[in-house]
Amino acid sequence: QVQLVESGGGLVQAGGSLRLSCAASKRISSYAMGWFRQAPGKEREFVAVIAWSGATLYADSVKGRFAISRDNLKNTVILQMNSLKPEDTAVYYCAARAVPSYATLPADFGSWGQGTQVTVSS
Repeated sequence: QVQLVESGGGLVQAGGSLRLSCAASKRISSYAMGWFRQAPGKEREFVAVIAWSGATLYADSVKGRFAISRDNLKNTVILQMNSLKPEDTAVYYCAARAVPSYATLPADFGSWGQGTQVTVSS
């Protein structure tokens, strides 16, 4: 298991940007890394994932607005969020999958961070 710590959440107006960071406790070069979010009263949903190869996959709701990247030397994963909308408001979680290929279901990820709140005002 790898320990994950998210940072960078906050309050932003619609149309603004935020950059979330996820710091891992050990090397993640062979892990697929993902971001999920959970709004009040809703299930946790997939946002983006990056495989060890750098291949990425996004939820349709964020495609073209969010970008996931990784720095294997620093053991960090970044989620750049642009053109934010009120419906993006949620707690955002970083997750690690000890398999190089990416997946989109929460059950496919074995390690999770504590989450960081993102609130987008209209």
